[in-house]
Amino acid sequence: MTSDQVAAGGADASGDAGYAGPPGRVGGDGRATVVAFANQKGGVGKTTTTVSLGAALAQGGARVLLIDLDPQGNASTGLDVRISGDEPSTYDVIVEGLPIDGAVRETAIDGLSVLPSSLELAGAEVELVQAMARERALARAVDAARPAYDLILIDCPPSLGLLTINAFVAADQLLVPIQCEYYALEGLSQLLRTVGLVEQNLNAGLAIGNVVLTMFDARTRLAQQVVDEVRTFFGERAFETVIPRTVRLSEAPSYAQPITVFDPDSKGADAYQRLAAEFAQRLGLRTFDAKRAVEVAAATKAAEIAAQQAEAQRGER
Repeated sequence: MTSDQVAAGGADASGDAGYAGPPGRVGGDGRATVVAFANQKGGVGKTTTTVSLGAALAQGGARVLLIDLDPQGNASTGLDVRISGDEPSTYDVIVEGLPIDGAVRETAIDGLSVLPSSLELAGAEVELVQAMARERALARAVDAARPAYDLILIDCPPSLGLLTINAFVAADQLLVPIQCEYYALEGLSQLLRTVGLVEQNLNAGLAIGNVVLTMFDARTRLAQQVVDEVRTFFGERAFETVIPRTVRLSEAPSYAQPITVFDPDSKGADAYQRLAAEFAQRLGLRTFDAKRAVEVAAATKAAEIAAQQAEAQRGER
């Protein structure tokens, strides 16, 4: 699918063909900006981007809350946050009306908190069908939590169901990860139509704020063609930073660490640190310091290595 086909399928619903220029809505006045990470196509690096960007922003000094809205819970486990069946989660916030601060968990990264997911969330869409104002369940909780954070990042499930609609209603803007491969734009027109419908009926001013290209393989001509195609359509809303396809990025989740903690000297970590700086600049996030983000990542890894060496020495005695 080409950018022309995407525009033809989505422009009428969104009323914003081309997506040139900055988005209209951000937070402010001491309230967090809420960004939903969405793409109904799975395997595009959505959760990796949410986790890695959130970590880099927190390491740079921002107060970040990551809301795991995917029943698979990969964003939670990717930050080494695991909950038992009786502990509160996103499900309790959306279905039971629990305040977010009653379910938030801190991570090993200063400034980064997580509202974890649970398997119960898989049934939330069915339970919400009969609820009043079901599309606004998450928005009510998020609005109450805004003063405590600079940024609230929502990792959406890979679908356009009721959970994702809740994220769209709660968000100020969307960030769409797009994989640098042949079917990158496939299904994007459906996402644009959904955004347009939410904007018209539930969340005036909602728009795709930014697009990030992921899994870029510099060895292939196709990858660069996808980059050019996406930038032609989205214009300034496509980040300059492109996330490469690397082994270290794919390994990091298995160690329950974001890439900036797992391997801060890697190409993947460098890409997400540059993306965090670009993202913070676009949002006017004054609490973020790009130099501090790099220094904190390096210091954290050095401390981890020193602790491992000390443990090894104790074991040899």
